[in-house]
Amino acid sequence: MKKIFVILLFIVPLTFNACSGNHNAENTGNEINDGQVNKLTAENFQKLVWDYKSNPNEWKFKGDEPCIIDFYADWCRPCKMVAPIMDELSKEYKGKVRIYKVNTDEQRELAGLFNITSIPAVMFIPKDGKPQMSVGAMQKQAYVDMIKNVLLVK
Repeated sequence: MKKIFVILLFIVPLTFNACSGNHNAENTGNEINDGQVNKLTAENFQKLVWDYKSNPNEWKFKGDEPCIIDFYADWCRPCKMVAPIMDELSKEYKGKVRIYKVNTDEQRELAGLFNITSIPAVMFIPKDGKPQMSVGAMQKQAYVDMIKNVLLVK
């Protein structure tokens, strides 16, 4: 009986962590790692994407690579379907496209800034030009097509 208890004590937490959707590769700090989905806050959004407080009337992208921003919430089932696709894309387009995510429950200012009323909402921001928004979960190929056609990345 003791052996079973000890095994459960170690296996159950490992299984829970593996199935909980907690991606260890995800960057939740202020540093930005290429090849990973990086979490944006209002503060680092202004440094990395657009300083909407200093220049609220004119879109001026601050990034050095085109980017994708996934607006999501932890409770959103379709958002959970999009998350692994964004993880794959961040690795496949490492050095070509930066992929960020914004938790709309935590970052209400950013969600309001872009009138996010339905999630998942994915914004595609080319290096030059205006952002384009896609609402709803899509298959991976649709995101790849947007990367090619909107972000102009092959």
